[in-house]
Amino acid sequence: MKKIMFASLFATTAFVGFAHAENDMSCGDVPKEKWMTEDQMKEKATGMGFDVRQVKVENGCFEVYGIKDGKKIEALFNPETGEQVGED
Repeated sequence: MKKIMFASLFATTAFVGFAHAENDMSCGDVPKEKWMTEDQMKEKATGMGFDVRQVKVENGCFEVYGIKDGKKIEALFNPETGEQVGED
């Protein structure tokens, strides 16, 4: 019985942690008229040390593809604030 309760608790905790992690990478539901331009996002990312190769929009976030610290990186940014919200 203890094993079943422990397994259930573990599975619930893991799911909640996963759901929370996905929410951390959310860019919100910001109206497009409040977004910075792609050029502004590129400039901000460059100032953060990225050698920007491409900026795309995906799932309400800016995705910045480039090189940082010698490594290829795909970083996610809030389109209104330019705050980095995650990496792939």
